[in-house]
Amino acid sequence: MTGLKDDRLAGLAERGNVARFVSFSPGSDPLLRHARVSGDDVPRDVEAAIATVLGQSAGTVNVRSFRPDKEKGCPFHYGLASAAEAGALVRSLAAEGFHTIVNETIDVRDGGVSGVVLGGIVEFAPDDTPRTVEQPGTAAMPHDLAVRVLTTVYGVPPEIPSVEGERLEFSVHPTRVGHRRTHTLWWEVESVEPATLTATITWPNRFSRHLGDKAYGLLVADALGLPVPRTTVIGRRTAPFSLGTATGTHEHWTRTCPTEQVPGKFTTVPYWTDPFALLQAEDPDGTSIASVLSQEAVDAQWSGATIPSGNDQPDHVEGVHGSGDAFMLGSRSPEAVPDEVVADVRALAARARATLGPVRLEWAHDGTTAWVVQAHIATHFFGGGGVISAGDAPEWLPFDVADGLEELGTLIVTARERGAGVVVHGSVGLTSHVGDLLRKAGVPARLAE
Repeated sequence: MTGLKDDRLAGLAERGNVARFVSFSPGSDPLLRHARVSGDDVPRDVEAAIATVLGQSAGTVNVRSFRPDKEKGCPFHYGLASAAEAGALVRSLAAEGFHTIVNETIDVRDGGVSGVVLGGIVEFAPDDTPRTVEQPGTAAMPHDLAVRVLTTVYGVPPEIPSVEGERLEFSVHPTRVGHRRTHTLWWEVESVEPATLTATITWPNRFSRHLGDKAYGLLVADALGLPVPRTTVIGRRTAPFSLGTATGTHEHWTRTCPTEQVPGKFTTVPYWTDPFALLQAEDPDGTSIASVLSQEAVDAQWSGATIPSGNDQPDHVEGVHGSGDAFMLGSRSPEAVPDEVVADVRALAARARATLGPVRLEWAHDGTTAWVVQAHIATHFFGGGGVISAGDAPEWLPFDVADGLEELGTLIVTARERGAGVVVHGSVGLTSHVGDLLRKAGVPARLAE
């Protein structure tokens, strides 16, 4: 996309949903250049135009400025509640020769997520802007899987197309936002060199903590098409949502779902109980338990868990006859599981491993189907993952993401002089600017194992 920054934003609004905005020219009498709001035409007067955006916003607007030769690093003012105050800033900046854009403030802490689509993968996290991919702990997965996961959680398919040669910054919201009033907002589309990236699916991450560890594992398993008992997730930060397939028992277990796995610490009972009373009793300050699960029971003939064996060997399967809760707590010893049940469970683990790498499953078998009751990553990485920039090198230089982009720029110069590659230490998005800098420089790079 070409033109000035606000020209490109207006063009982006023709393709997708953007935050409501108006933009103005520089000069002593700033003129309205572009407007994207819901409904009626926008007045030409600066303050009246801003008032239109403000009236449709959640309460505040931002004023950002730029010059044709300098789009970044110019004055930016956040969270203004007054059209008069915002208008005065626009006029002052315009008098100094700045173009200005006034957009509604978007609440990125509303329970939704923000992220980036690039090279066939999606990375995202809650409570942040799309630059969240610059930070550790983003969820990462192939584009189609991400669409299924986000559709399940938020109830509507996210509008996040994967286009070769484009980097899309987006956010998904539980309520409708932007000039088109949809649940997905586009922040920026950038033309980039075409690349095919590989996502390493691992958790805990910020989104798994947002939903709860058990909920996230079941969500991913269900999105992969594995048999998961029908489960309703009653979350602190998200509206209730359901996943999985009915087992036919019409009986429900209630499972607490901590932000990260804490085996055996919090309540699981084989019946329905008040989830809100449970949350208040076990986690009154709201810091440990992210959600409560209501999971339809499996009419289990056998239950247990798997352990990945490694070296391409079949997973080790253990279990007991009937319900496996006592076995999982260590109060019941493993029993000889029938060969046909072991075969079904190993086939289930192999299906999960095909996408996730080595996994550890808790399972229940009803005589016909092996069901995933819980799913956890058994290692942080699976084969083929972790490549930021393709290529090999005789020498690999370490880079810690905590050192920042400036230090990375210096390291890239050294790497190119020595023909070396870079090993990135720390959990960082493949679509972040760390990855951008390394790919544009042509330096081989990979995540540390």
